[in-house]
Amino acid sequence: MKASYDVIIVPGVPYKNEWSRTMKARVYWAKFLFDQGIAKNIMFSGSSVYSPYTESKIMALYGEAIGIPKDNILLETRAEHSTENVYYSYQKSKKLNFNRIALASDPFQTKLLGKFIRNKMNAEIDLIPIVLDSLKAIEPQMTNPVINAQQAYNKDFIPINQRESLWKRLRGTFGKNIDKKIDD
Repeated sequence: MKASYDVIIVPGVPYKNEWSRTMKARVYWAKFLFDQGIAKNIMFSGSSVYSPYTESKIMALYGEAIGIPKDNILLETRAEHSTENVYYSYQKSKKLNFNRIALASDPFQTKLLGKFIRNKMNAEIDLIPIVLDSLKAIEPQMTNPVINAQQAYNKDFIPINQRESLWKRLRGTFGKNIDKKIDD
């Protein structure tokens, strides 16, 4: 693993009144990478997709609550699919003049997105899948902090499955709904 990335991208997970094991693992993995000096900044990515809470904002609240400095947390709030998480976060990272970029997530998602990055984006994004043994080693320090989730609440929320057909959602899963004209 290369050291000292300008930013790591952490894809969102739906929030349903408590953080799931997946979200907790991703946020704690990001903190681990930050604490080890592997990541200078963390970009949490995700919109409000299946619940009225903006995924990136919820993850940032948890990240800050467990000790990631607010100044090192960035948000990408538009992505509704994993492919969009990495694409929009990469675009935002480049606009911020970040050159060393990595994706940090669970092994399954990292593997799937690695194929998208190589085959569709042709971008220099390294992959840092969660190392379960490392996560297990810090597990005794893993707390469940209380956050004010209302700070991430989207009052205009409509679930994606009510806004888009199954076909359009599947296209999104494969990165075919990415709007390359929109700037952050």
